[in-house]
Amino acid sequence: MVVEGAVPEMQPPHDGQEGEPASNIAQGAWVLYEWANQTYFSLITIFLFPPFFTQVLASNPIEGQAYWGYVQATAGITIALFSPLLGAMADAAGPRKPWIVFTTLLCAAGCFSLWFAVPGQPLLPVAIALVVAAVGMEFTIIFANAMLPTIASDRRIGLLSGIGIGVGQLAAIVALILVLLLLQLPGEVSASFIPDEPLFGLSKEAYETDRIVGPISGLWFVVFMLPLLLLVPDQKAKGLGRREAARQGLIRLVATIRAAGHFRNIAVYLVSRMLFYDGMTAIFVFGGILAASIFGWGAMEMAVYGIWVTLFAAFGAFVGGWADLKLGSKRTLVWSLVGVLATFIVLLSFDRDMIFYVIEVPVAADAAAFTTLPQQLFLLTVGLFGMTVGPVIASSRTMMARISPKEMMTEFFGLFALVGKATAWIAPLLIGIVTEVTQNQRFGLMITVPLILTGLIGLLFVKEERASAVVH
Repeated sequence: MVVEGAVPEMQPPHDGQEGEPASNIAQGAWVLYEWANQTYFSLITIFLFPPFFTQVLASNPIEGQAYWGYVQATAGITIALFSPLLGAMADAAGPRKPWIVFTTLLCAAGCFSLWFAVPGQPLLPVAIALVVAAVGMEFTIIFANAMLPTIASDRRIGLLSGIGIGVGQLAAIVALILVLLLLQLPGEVSASFIPDEPLFGLSKEAYETDRIVGPISGLWFVVFMLPLLLLVPDQKAKGLGRREAARQGLIRLVATIRAAGHFRNIAVYLVSRMLFYDGMTAIFVFGGILAASIFGWGAMEMAVYGIWVTLFAAFGAFVGGWADLKLGSKRTLVWSLVGVLATFIVLLSFDRDMIFYVIEVPVAADAAAFTTLPQQLFLLTVGLFGMTVGPVIASSRTMMARISPKEMMTEFFGLFALVGKATAWIAPLLIGIVTEVTQNQRFGLMITVPLILTGLIGLLFVKEERASAVVH
C-alpha cells in the first residue's frame, strides 16, 4: 500500500535525516571519501593497470582485452545482483558504517593481491583480485553515497557532492603525478626533482613498479576512509540481527519493485541516467585510445593526457557543485550533457594532420608530442570535455539524492548502482561491433551520441522533487 508522505513504521526518523545537518567537520570527512576512492579508479581501472594487464600479463593484447572485458562484466553482474538487496538490508538495519568497514577491507584485499600479478603466471588469480576489488569499491560507494542526504540539507547536498567529485579528481591527479615521479620516470628522465631509482628500490624489469599500484591504491583507500568512519554521524541501529535485517531487506526490495508505479519519476531518471552515463563513460575511456592511435602517443604521453583531463574534470566538478546549488541538479545536468555532446563532436574532427573534419594542417613526420596544432586543439577540446563531465558525475548523484525517499536512501542508491552497472557493457560492445564492421574508430565512437541524446531527452521529463515513502 502506498501512502503519500508516509514514513515506514519500521523506520523511525533518525537525527541525521530529520534533525540538523552534520557539522562542517563531518561534511568535510565525507568529502574525503571521494579522495579515498579515486586513486583506485585512476591507477587500477583507467590509466595504469589496464595496459599492464593487457600488454604484459596476457599472452597477447587481444586476449588481454578480452579477459579485461570478462573481469569487468563479472564484477558488474555481481554488483547488479547484490547491490539492491544489500542496500535494502542496510536501510532496514540502520547504520551504514559496519557495511562500509567490511566493503572497504574487501576492496583493499583485492588491491593488495595485485602485487602478486607476476608475468607468466595464470591470469585467473589476478582476475579474481580485480573482481573482489571492484565489488568492494562499488559497494562502499553505495553505502557512502547514501549517507550524503543524512548529513547535509537538501539545498547543500549538490554543493557538497560537487566538491567531493572535485576533490576526488584532484586525488587522481596527485596519485598519477606521484607514481610518475617516484616510480615511472626514475632512470628514464634526469631532473633534480626525480630520484635516480624507483621508490623503495622497486625493479622495473620485474614489473614491480607496475604491480605496486595495487597496494598503493588499497592503502590509500583504507587510510583516507578513516575520517568518514570516525567523524561522520551514522544512522541509529534498529535492533535487528543480520538474519532479520536480511529478511526485512528482502521484503523492502520486493515491495519497492512492486511499488514501481509510485516511483515512476525515479524510474525515468534511472533509465535516462543509464543511457547518458554509459555513453559518456565510453567516451572518457575510448577517447584516450583514439588519441593514442591517431597521434602515436605512448605511455608517458597518455599519463600526461590523463592528468590533463582529470584536472579539468576536477575544476568542472567544483563549478558544477556551485551550479547545482544555484540552478538545481536537473538544469546542471541538462546543460552539462549538452556540453559533453558538443565537445565530443568536435573531438572527433581531429586527425594527425586535420582539424575540424575538413581543414588539413601540414605536420612533420617526426613532430614531437603535443607540438602540432591538431594535438594542441585536441588537448584543448578534451579539457573542455572533462570540464563538462565533472558536473555530470556530481549532479547525477545529487539528483538521485534529491528525488529518493530519505527513509529508503541506501536501497535506492543500490538500484542506482544496479542500473549503472547492469548495462555498463552496452556502449563498449556497440563500439566494438561498429568499429569492427566499419573498420573506423570514429564511426564506432559515434554510437555514444544517440545514447547520450536519448538519456538527455528522458531527463527533460524528470521532476526534481522527492518521492514519498512506501509503507512496507
